[in-house]
Amino acid sequence: MTTTLATAGLAQLAGTYTIDPTHSEIGFTARHAMVTKVRGAFTEFEGTASTAAGIRNATIDLTIKAGSVDTGNADRDGHLLSADFFDVEQYPAIRFTSTHISAVGDDTLHVEGDLTIKDVTRPVAIDFEYAGVATDPFGNERVGLSGEVAVNRKDFGLVWNAALETGGVLVSETVNLAIEVSAIRNADETAAVAVADKPAAAENCADENAPSDATDSPARGGFVGWLKKLFR
Repeated sequence: MTTTLATAGLAQLAGTYTIDPTHSEIGFTARHAMVTKVRGAFTEFEGTASTAAGIRNATIDLTIKAGSVDTGNADRDGHLLSADFFDVEQYPAIRFTSTHISAVGDDTLHVEGDLTIKDVTRPVAIDFEYAGVATDPFGNERVGLSGEVAVNRKDFGLVWNAALETGGVLVSETVNLAIEVSAIRNADETAAVAVADKPAAAENCADENAPSDATDSPARGGFVGWLKKLFR
C-alpha cells in the first residue's frame, strides 16, 4: 500500500474536511527571561473546513481544549492552566472561526478570522502554505497545510508577568503560533468523486471467477482491518 500525492492548486479543492488531530499539531513559542524560547503545544483539538471549487464560500472552525496545554514541565503547565493565564476552569475552550478565506496563487491560503481566548475575541490573519493532496493507504483524501502567526497574549487577557532585576520581563508578550494541519475529506464526497471518475467499462469488467478473500475484509477484521485500527 502506498500514499499518492497530487500537487493540484488550491482552486481544485472542494468539499468538507475534518482535521485529523493525530497527524496535526498546534504549537507555540514564547520567550522566557528574554534570553531563551519555551515551546509547547495543545494536544486536544477538533475542527472542520469546507469550500466550493475555487475557494468559494470557504469556512474553517477550530476548537482547542485549553486544558490540554503541554510544555513538558508539570509546574509550568499548572501555572498556564491557572487564572494567571488560561483559567481553564472558567474558560475551557479556545476557538477560531474564519471570516474570510482566499487563495493567494496555487500554494498559499490566506485565512482571516476571529480568535477567542478567555471570552476575548480578536481578529487574526494567517497565511497557510498548501502542501498538496494525498490519498493515504486507506483511501482517505488528505490536505496538508502549515502556517504561523504572532499574537500578543495581553490582547486576550493573559497579562501575568514578572519583572527581571536585569530589566525586561519573565515571559514575552508575543507568542508565535505554529499550525500543521492534515485534514481528511468527507468519505462520502471522496467516494462519490471516485465513482464519477471511474470508467464505465470498469464497472462491468469484474472477474466472476476471482477469489473472494473474506479474511481480509475490514468489516470482518483481517490484515487491512487491523491496519486501519492501528493507524486511524
